[in-house]
Amino acid sequence: MVAPLPISDRYKIETTQLDLPPRVLLGPGPANVHPRVLSALSIPPVGHLDPTFLALMDEVRDLLRYAWQTDNELTIAVSGTGSAAMEATLANVVEPEDIVLVGVKGYFGHRLVEMASRYGADVRKITKPWGEVFSLEEIKTALETHRPKVLAIVHAETSTGACQPLEGLGELCRQYDCLLLVDTVTSLGGVPLYIDEWGIDLAYSCSQKGLGCPPGASPFTMSPRAIDKLKNRAKPPANWYLDMSLLTKYWGEERVYHHTAPINMNYGIREALRLVAEEGLAQRWQRHRTNAELLWAGLAELKLTCHVDKNYRLPTLTTVRIPDGVDGKAVSRQLLNEYNIEIAGGLGELGGKVWRIGLMGYNSRRENVILLLSALEKVLNS
Repeated sequence: MVAPLPISDRYKIETTQLDLPPRVLLGPGPANVHPRVLSALSIPPVGHLDPTFLALMDEVRDLLRYAWQTDNELTIAVSGTGSAAMEATLANVVEPEDIVLVGVKGYFGHRLVEMASRYGADVRKITKPWGEVFSLEEIKTALETHRPKVLAIVHAETSTGACQPLEGLGELCRQYDCLLLVDTVTSLGGVPLYIDEWGIDLAYSCSQKGLGCPPGASPFTMSPRAIDKLKNRAKPPANWYLDMSLLTKYWGEERVYHHTAPINMNYGIREALRLVAEEGLAQRWQRHRTNAELLWAGLAELKLTCHVDKNYRLPTLTTVRIPDGVDGKAVSRQLLNEYNIEIAGGLGELGGKVWRIGLMGYNSRRENVILLLSALEKVLNS
């Protein structure tokens, strides 16, 4: 047998203990994690079919139903990041040649277009400038024109900080016999959201923002209408891993093996959702709003302008216009290097034009707002 090569001869492997700085993560995600969630993540794993883990899956499902305000039976945590849950919505209900209408008003609307296209959809778009939202009349006109099988829209656009009003969309979609698919990645756990009352048929989110958990276990829900579309497909979904007709047998009463779930991530999201329930949704939504308004007032005192009109501004994610003559990247870099505070620059059309400041989950606290405003003032005046 040939002896393995020493590490130094071929492989560049760092052998020192992992040691990362204590960042205050005030960007668009991930956010800092609640200590109780970190503690839950460290619990020794059991098997993915162990009776205690199966019981925990039921708890995750029920807690997600509360957080989303839904009675949907098919409500699970997808084993993957938010983009996996995002793809799962489209993979399960989009068939080749289905017309899918996407409301594009930011980076993640474009991602919905890209994903739907890969499943063979006939994708149609309506667009708004980045930072604006659609009116109900604009959407009604588009539904009348395109007659889609699915309307996909982003509730909380992470690239712009705009919150799309959803009331009335579900009724419109039922009038035009299409499913309503909603991205709630930056709204779940921080912004009022009612899946059943608003008639949302498919929704997805992530664990690392408003829920205050690391990325890796992503909320997903399907209404009975969406399940009917899945059951009546001509062919199974092209994506085996995200096929809900298979996954529901693992999460449901049958408990049929599908894949090895990320055990500890489910521990984490269960604890994160338990924190949501303990605080109460109304109180949690108000906390995010109160701290966001404190941030907005402080930014105004610094003569900084928010990109989105206050009526449609997200409490969880604020876009701030970078003043003329200011190097936005240099400011972000200085905040990180000197104050251990992370904020982010703009995506896509807003690249180099805005900073994105997140106050999500555990990070939506008064002391974080004061810390950031103080540091930002010093950096801008240095």
